[in-house]
Amino acid sequence: MAFKSAILGIIFRVRLAPHQLLGRNVGRLRNQAGLTQEQLAEKAEISRGFLQEIEKGAKNPTMNVVTRLKRALRCTWEDLLRGLE
Repeated sequence: MAFKSAILGIIFRVRLAPHQLLGRNVGRLRNQAGLTQEQLAEKAEISRGFLQEIEKGAKNPTMNVVTRLKRALRCTWEDLLRGLE
């Protein structure tokens, strides 16, 4: 049991890269807005595949794309960048 607790402690201390945190926030905000990936991608004028890669943390979008996502989600910069230090 102590070993399991130690492993869980290590896992939860791992920090995500900024683009991974951004992707997680985009996915969370999209779900809260009740949008599909297709709908958000269309609003932000990007492909659904690119949005999927952003949400997975596999792509690091440009500031232009992040700005379009922010507008499409109608959220604040704080909401979009939550968790970044």
